[in-house]
Amino acid sequence: MSKTSLIIQREYLSRVKNKTFLLTTLLTPLLFVFLIGFSAYLAVKGTDTLSIAVQDANGFFKTNLKSSNSIQYHFTEGIDTSNYLAKGYSAILMIPKFEGTTNTDYIIRYQKGIGIKAKADIEDDINSAIEDHMLEVAGVNRSALDSIHKESRFANLKSYQEKGEGASESDSSVAHGIGYVCGFLIYITMFIYGVMVMRGVTEEKTNRIAEVIISSVKPFQLMLGKIVGIGAVGLTQFLIWIVLILGITMGANHFLSPDTLHQVQAAQQGGTMAAGAQSSEFAQGFSEMKHMVGTVNWIVVIGLFLFYFIGGYLFYAALFAAAGSAVEDVQNSQSLTMPITMPIIFSFIILTRAINYPDSPIAVWASIIPFSSPIVMMARVAYGVPGTVPYWQLLASMASLIAGFLFTTWLAGKIYRTGILLYGKKTTWKEMIKWAFVKN
Repeated sequence: MSKTSLIIQREYLSRVKNKTFLLTTLLTPLLFVFLIGFSAYLAVKGTDTLSIAVQDANGFFKTNLKSSNSIQYHFTEGIDTSNYLAKGYSAILMIPKFEGTTNTDYIIRYQKGIGIKAKADIEDDINSAIEDHMLEVAGVNRSALDSIHKESRFANLKSYQEKGEGASESDSSVAHGIGYVCGFLIYITMFIYGVMVMRGVTEEKTNRIAEVIISSVKPFQLMLGKIVGIGAVGLTQFLIWIVLILGITMGANHFLSPDTLHQVQAAQQGGTMAAGAQSSEFAQGFSEMKHMVGTVNWIVVIGLFLFYFIGGYLFYAALFAAAGSAVEDVQNSQSLTMPITMPIIFSFIILTRAINYPDSPIAVWASIIPFSSPIVMMARVAYGVPGTVPYWQLLASMASLIAGFLFTTWLAGKIYRTGILLYGKKTTWKEMIKWAFVKN
């Protein structure tokens, strides 16, 4: 076995056998499920009810100003700005005489702060009440208008993407979600495992372990072994997560009752509109979710995700290793890591635009340039290959990332060779570049 392989094995096994790795790998998916469920619970149950006393100079607001679960309007006599708090109200809303010709200020007074969303909701409620009043004056029945609005939802838009001589169904909302999640995961892991590489290199240098190791192996072999070994740890985590997600998805059917499964099958066979009478709302939603997930080419998405995860990690981990070799304390490495982390942050900013506009020039070029392609390309491939992402763009992106990794590995190897044995001196990137291009 080669010396590099021994280093890879050491870095991999020392981390995989760690209890922290096992707990993190197994508990992270459960943590995500808990966070999603808890966020949904807070969105539904976690809001406080705002009790507002109303002073109305018109009279029609009492019937038109509608309360909700989060905001309750009370038209109580004898309530004013001097006693609304003593009467148990959170705020008092003072509505002036409605003229219907100019914009009018509606005053709300409170002691405790009212959030921006609550303020916007109150303003919308007031405008809706005015709209209802104007409809009544015009002789339009609001309930009939709402009924027509609700019952007129006949259109169910389905999108099909051209592929050669045919077309396949696609869903932009699913592509949006997949692109964001994949890009975000790569963004986070490049930080986590890149810093892990840098920390490992710095600790070995500080403890003078590196001096002992490089007496047996070349500095480049040591650096490459650490990068590949730690990268394999991250890849192992992702593969375990994929297996867990697939297992949860495949086992979801076992948690549904036979009646619900029958309703889901009816919704899938007859379509949502046709099966509405014989399937519950949950069954229809579950059927739609399965149908949308089925429109994604998961082999392409997962395959490219693994490629860009590995390629992006190798591209940046080499630079993190070079930075780690030039410092003696991780706390003092900020000035060296800034040029490395800024492209990653900018790539995530571009991702937020690319998932909405995958064909925009900035999304296309950022998905080809190796500094940003690991994050941005995943936002585009979720929309389809070769539809949204032509083969030439995908091949150019993959080739440039491979070339970029080879270059950063070469550059980092030159820097690492000098920096790992350098002590007692504060290093800058200018000096590190000189190390890389000075002939030995």
